[in-house]
Amino acid sequence: MPLSALALVILAGLIHASWNIAAKKAGGDVRFSCFSSLVMMVFWAPVGLWLGWQQVPSWGVQEWSLVWASGILHTIYFVILLRGYRKADLTVVYPLARGSGPLLSSMVAILFLGEHISALGFGGILAVVLGVFLIAGGPGLFRNTHSAEHRLRVRKGMLYGLLTGVFIASYTVVDGYAVKMVFMSPILVDYFGNFVRLAFLMPAVLRKPQEAHVLWRAQWKYATVVGVISPISYVLVLYAMQVAPLSHVAPAREVSMLFAAFLGGQLLGEGDRMARLLGAACIGVGVMALALG
Repeated sequence: MPLSALALVILAGLIHASWNIAAKKAGGDVRFSCFSSLVMMVFWAPVGLWLGWQQVPSWGVQEWSLVWASGILHTIYFVILLRGYRKADLTVVYPLARGSGPLLSSMVAILFLGEHISALGFGGILAVVLGVFLIAGGPGLFRNTHSAEHRLRVRKGMLYGLLTGVFIASYTVVDGYAVKMVFMSPILVDYFGNFVRLAFLMPAVLRKPQEAHVLWRAQWKYATVVGVISPISYVLVLYAMQVAPLSHVAPAREVSMLFAAFLGGQLLGEGDRMARLLGAACIGVGVMALALG
C-alpha cells in the first residue's frame, strides 16, 4: 500500500473513532441518524453540488444504481450501529463491527467460493477470535464476577457489533466498486448516497414532529459533529481505495478500533479497558493477516 494511502486511512481511522464517540454519547435512534444526514446535506452542499453540477449529468443507470445501493446499505448500517450503542458499550460494539467485516468476507470466500487460505491467514482468524473473546470479557466469562445484567449487555454488544459488520462489508464492496471500477467521485458517492438515506430516515422524524424537535434540541451538538466530520473519514478511505487495493485498505481501516477502544475507555468510562484494548489490537492484527494471507 502506498504511504499516501496508508496516511489517509490512519487519519480516517482517528476521525471515524471520534464521531463514533459522539454518536455513542448522543444515545440516539433512527431520528439521530436523520439529524446527522440533514447536517451533512447542508454543510457539504457547496462541495457536493459544485462537483455534482459537473459530473452527475453524465451518470447512467449503473451510477445511480450504485448510489442507491450505497445509500440503503449505509442507512441500515448506521441504524443498527446506533441501536447497538444504546444497548451496549462502545468498546464492545465498535471493535466487533469494525473487525467482523473483513473476517466475514474471508470466511465466505473460503467456505463457499473455494478460495484457499495460508497459515498467516488462518493465524489471522485465530487472532480475531481471541480479540472477540477478550472484548466479550476474557477469562472473566468463566467467573461469576459480573452481574447477569452486565453479561447480557456484553452479549447484546456482540450481536449488534457482528450485525453491523455485515453491512460494513457490504457497503465497502459497493462503494469500492463505484470508485475503482466505475471511476465515480468518492465525494459524490457519499454525498448523493446521503439523499437516499434521508429518503428512508425522514418519515421517522415527520411522524412525530414535536418529539423530534425535543430530541433535536438535546442532540444537535452530537448530530453536528457526526454530520460534519463523518463524511471526511469515509471520503478519505474512498480516495485511498483509488490508489491502493481494496483488500488492503479495508483491513487497514481497523486501526480505528484502537482509537475507539482507548477513547471509549477514557471518555466514556467503560470498564475492562485494558482487556478491550488488547482485544481490539488482536482483531486489528488478525484482519491485517487475513488481507496478506
